[in-house]
Amino acid sequence: MAAPVERAAAPVNAVALVRALYDPVAALVAARRGTGDDVDDRFLGLYVGDAEVDALLAARRTPWPPAVPVGTGGLDALAAAFGLSALDLALLVVAVAPDVEPAFERLYAYLNDDVSRRRASVGLALALCGADPADGPARARLGPAGPLVAHRLVHVDDADRPFLTRAVRPADRVVAHLLGDGTYDPVVAAALGEPPVPLNVLPDLAKALAGGARLAYVQETPGSAGRAGAAAAIDAAGLAVLPVDLSRVADPAECAALAAREALLTGAGLLAGPVEAPPRAFAELGCVTVLYGRATWDPYWSTQVPYVVQAPVPGAAERAALWRALAGADLADVPGDEVVLSPDGMRRAVAAARLGGGTPDRAALVAGARTQNGAALERLARRVRPAVSLDDVVLAEETRTQLEHVVDRARHRLRVVGEWGMRPGGGRGHGVTALFTGEPGTGKTTSAEALAHRLGLDLYVVDLSRVVDKYVGETEKNLERVFDEAEGVNGVLLFDEADALFGKRSPVGDAHDRHANIEVAYLLQRMESFDGLAVLATNLRGNVDEAFLRRLDAIVDFAPPDAAARADLWRRCLGRVPRDDVDVRLLAERFDLSGGGIRSAAVAAAYGAAASGLPVTTAGLVAAARAEYRKLGRLLTDLPAG
Repeated sequence: MAAPVERAAAPVNAVALVRALYDPVAALVAARRGTGDDVDDRFLGLYVGDAEVDALLAARRTPWPPAVPVGTGGLDALAAAFGLSALDLALLVVAVAPDVEPAFERLYAYLNDDVSRRRASVGLALALCGADPADGPARARLGPAGPLVAHRLVHVDDADRPFLTRAVRPADRVVAHLLGDGTYDPVVAAALGEPPVPLNVLPDLAKALAGGARLAYVQETPGSAGRAGAAAAIDAAGLAVLPVDLSRVADPAECAALAAREALLTGAGLLAGPVEAPPRAFAELGCVTVLYGRATWDPYWSTQVPYVVQAPVPGAAERAALWRALAGADLADVPGDEVVLSPDGMRRAVAAARLGGGTPDRAALVAGARTQNGAALERLARRVRPAVSLDDVVLAEETRTQLEHVVDRARHRLRVVGEWGMRPGGGRGHGVTALFTGEPGTGKTTSAEALAHRLGLDLYVVDLSRVVDKYVGETEKNLERVFDEAEGVNGVLLFDEADALFGKRSPVGDAHDRHANIEVAYLLQRMESFDGLAVLATNLRGNVDEAFLRRLDAIVDFAPPDAAARADLWRRCLGRVPRDDVDVRLLAERFDLSGGGIRSAAVAAAYGAAASGLPVTTAGLVAAARAEYRKLGRLLTDLPAG
């Protein structure tokens, strides 16, 4: 029997080791010929005759064909990465041989005494490596717990056969790696995420990885640089980065095993996420693994203790610099804190903005950021593309000033609340919440749309029919989904008729009162930890629980319009409607209507004009305004004289 192949101290060429395997094969052939078999039997070896074997062995020193690429195949690095022994390396070479030199197919078929079995069996592999097939520890090297099989370097096929006659087959990716091919396994290639954006390293994580940590978890928050910082930390630890997008993974267990093999083959650190479910398959690997996600790490996810770090949100200056670097231009104005994106999201937003051609400006970047909003929130809220600006809304000067203050809060919230620490402790979020209150038709909903337009964001109007549920506890669950999804999009969340959800708590008279109070108490807690932008609109401020008022960042009062404002509203609402010389001053003085009432009257008059084919007249508008009075339940005697 030949002695086991010893691991070399310096990198060893895999092809050279395969060629060296000819000698133990020749020795085993000679040993088996001495068993007394009839060497003239033409059926010996199932048609692989002695003459053919002798010719194959005699040709073993034939120079390697120049057309075949010969990789470095450093088996010493492979052994160090996967914890392989000398016997493991020898068994791997035996398994790889037919994939490197075709002659070994015929030689193994001869030694297996079966021309159809052209790979080494377990027994043959052990014999070629000088191990006793009856040696339990040696056999275990090709068992399920052995590193060769556990790391999927080789596969032991034919499970229905006796163990010694099962075929030993190398993984195609391992053979390719040994021959210098760096192509990823197809399963891993399909799960690869986009390369992380270069960013400042997470210093604590880099130190932990350099100190020998094998598993780490980076907890993200909206807009944080968890993935980018983790990639920088892996790079700082001297490892390449293998990014796996778990949202693309169909079979986590299969992908995890192959990704770990890929990371160990290439000397990379595995970066996997976002984690949305228990990542047990990716938390029990032998390679350096950094997971990231928004959930809190659960100790039951892995028996291995991870290094856990909280991903920071980049500061205003760092985000501005990143916007300019990704856009490739020194932009004077970049999106502020109203747009909260991770570095990867910022890169995708810039790519979307570039589709319009040229260097994107701030408006194009904000529009690109809207393309990164997912559709999950639309199952509970109606998405509105703002078409009304603040300049289109007729408001009192004080109300307009209050809205501008809300805009300022949205654009600088991360700097003031995060960097300057103006809202410390208590798990408070970085969100901005405002209450719009006033009589019906005074412009609350329109102003919310205009606010979203000014910020360059979409408006999401919460659909109460999808949120409120008759079953106890379901409303709170639906609201939690609304807030969770809203924190992941760049938009303004609008609760119209907010007093339906944020009403006052009442004394507990029965179980219904108790559960209603629980719902309000939940909203009080959730609003304080909210990280997005939310507007509550109500006609009845007195019906809103007073505890909400303390938690609100701004309360904007919408007063009924005066005569001058009503005249302006009449002109704006008539828009491009064909009309005669309409006396809007007369309409404004004679009819005390809110903006919503004026719009309804103008629309009714426009329909009448369209039906008659005539332009809108003052008389037609007066008739429409009188109809609006009747609709509102106001007596016509309330009209001013004349």
